[in-house]
Amino acid sequence: MVALEQIRSSNSKIAATLRPGLVAVFAGATSGIGETSLKQFAKNAVKPWIYFIGRSKESGNRIRAELQKLNPGGKYIYISVDVSLLRSVDDVCREIKGKEAAINLLFLSTGTMITGKDTEEGLYYPAAVTYYARLRFIVNLLPLLRNATGLRRVVTVLAGTKEGTIHTNDFQGRYMSMLSPGGRGHFSSLMTLALEAVAQNVPNVSFIHNYPGFVKTNFGNDVEGLTFTVLRGIWNAVFPVIGPFVATPINEVGEREVFFATSARFPEKGESGAVGASAGVPLPKGMAVARGTDGKSGSGVYSISNDAESAPPKVEQLLGNLRKDGIAQKVWSHVEEEFVRITGAASV
Repeated sequence: MVALEQIRSSNSKIAATLRPGLVAVFAGATSGIGETSLKQFAKNAVKPWIYFIGRSKESGNRIRAELQKLNPGGKYIYISVDVSLLRSVDDVCREIKGKEAAINLLFLSTGTMITGKDTEEGLYYPAAVTYYARLRFIVNLLPLLRNATGLRRVVTVLAGTKEGTIHTNDFQGRYMSMLSPGGRGHFSSLMTLALEAVAQNVPNVSFIHNYPGFVKTNFGNDVEGLTFTVLRGIWNAVFPVIGPFVATPINEVGEREVFFATSARFPEKGESGAVGASAGVPLPKGMAVARGTDGKSGSGVYSISNDAESAPPKVEQLLGNLRKDGIAQKVWSHVEEEFVRITGAASV
């Protein structure tokens, strides 16, 4: 376990150890974990250049003003887009690629609790927002990440360390809930294996799939209907009583995510198969490089818990079995097939 004091100490060194002018893209950044992580990153970096993406223009304008106050030396560009549509994700990525030659950090936290419908592109809505859109951002922006000097990292916030059985007859999760243990395990494994597939071609970029723990956000406010409104009202009433005992404070979550995004605990694999040069805040004495999803230290793809610990051996074994059984290849083949079906190309 990495203590919160160590996380805060590492974050406080970002300004002194990482270069000024880091370029970052935050998708899903106008509320919840994405918003708090964006603010913590902006607060600690020197002259950051940040693109942040979300649906609400009102929230985007508010956050941009708040970021300017937090760190007047930074540049903050808000882009409003419906990420449930992969063609819209492509448009955003083209816009960013037209302006930037390199990106240091891609941070992904897009999500929804809306269920029971498809997008106009034929994807199950929650899977489109939480899974396919994130991977589309990754494959589209990989050339810019590869070109970066220093930090080169992808962070996706979902359910790292909670990997489970993959249902190959229901990749999109139409017949399961992402909030159920089975659904969470399914999508967690999909995300981790997809990151492994991408990482094979970019050993100089590190990939982190993390579980943020239980966090009180406004997640689910986009769901309409009487039943959910009543449940949300009950939850908001009881949370002040039980919240301090079960939930991680939202600002603390942001601090942890920025540690994941910037610490040398999670290095890239390196061109030769060895651990690459540390492209992050140096580790304090006694803290080791994290173990990757293949069970090897510093191997470039990490499934980590909210306290920055790697997935336990039973998860590593499960992932190993999925690779051995050919499921990992099926996962990525399915993603690319959907990308080509919808957009005509594996990436833009």
